[in-house]
Amino acid sequence: MNVKELADKLGLEIHAGKQAADRDILGGYTGDLLSDVMARINPGTAWMTIQTHQNIVAVAVLREAACISITGGHRPDRETVERAEKENMPVLLADDNSFDLCLKIADLKVL
Repeated sequence: MNVKELADKLGLEIHAGKQAADRDILGGYTGDLLSDVMARINPGTAWMTIQTHQNIVAVAVLREAACISITGGHRPDRETVERAEKENMPVLLADDNSFDLCLKIADLKVL
């Protein structure tokens, strides 16, 4: 499944990086501590976080994540959106908390 398909199936908004929404999702990770995420995610990961500052884009790009899903109804600031657009990093918005979003993804049996 790719990022756009995931967003469509779960009703998530692709808030930035729409041009890269065809990336395949190869795994998932939930975490808010950037150093932990940087050490643990693999290329193609769909990353769920409540973090909204632009450093999330840097981590996702460095680790070649498929996308960032900002959960819990949190919204990124303008700088984060601009950086995601510049780096072609899809940023999805979810009202669900990270746990509930992961359950929904698991129900899709995409991995």
